Amino acid sequence: MPTIEIPIPCLCLVTDRRQHPHVPLEDIVDSAVSGGAALIQLREKDLPASELYALALRLKDAINNRALLFINDRLDIALAAHADGVQLGETALPLPAAKALVAATTSPGKRLLLARSVHSLQGALHAQTQGADILTLGSVFPTTSHPGAPAGGLSLIKTAAQAVQIPILAIGGVTPDNIAGVITAGASGAAVITAIANAPDPQSASAALTNAMRTAWASRPDNPTHARQQ
Repeated sequence: MPTIEIPIPCLCLVTDRRQHPHVPLEDIVDSAVSGGAALIQLREKDLPASELYALALRLKDAINNRALLFINDRLDIALAAHADGVQLGETALPLPAAKALVAATTSPGKRLLLARSVHSLQGALHAQTQGADILTLGSVFPTTSHPGAPAGGLSLIKTAAQAVQIPILAIGGVTPDNIAGVITAGASGAAVITAIANAPDPQSASAALTNAMRTAWASRPDNPTHARQQ
């Protein structure tokens, strides 16, 4: 099993520039990272490739090596922008094909982490078998980002965490009030959108999530030996 390079526990901000239409996304990302977010997933599916690439470069500058940058679905943009990883949906490019493309286009020793979005235990197991480095699992709780989507609850996290050996980031309705339960259930972190992006103070929101997450992680009796705490 390859060494996982994400800091654990890990708070991930999934971007949505529409949450703050009058504030540059770079400013939201800078605030989130300053508050403790260790991973930024650039997810702006409506942007054409040229604009998404330019935005990725601006976010890299805003992050300034303080956190990792993943690109949602667009492996080509992730490679071109020298991002740290790509987040692939269950219907996106198959993981073996993504791994082959990364191997063919990157220099020896250079890694691009492959995260897979999954929604069930079967999906988690399949993604691990296919070579995923990280799983984003949900929706855990009801969420305005995906209204009507079934919520698996903490039992989904617990079941998957017991079955796979790679980090799981819980997504869907995660807030400072419930993130501790997500970590206690077995997640290695959480991915959020509105909990940070829609907050009046994104830095304070990120700090609240990070502090609650780290406190829960520190008290976990099964604190995994492969994980390294921030």
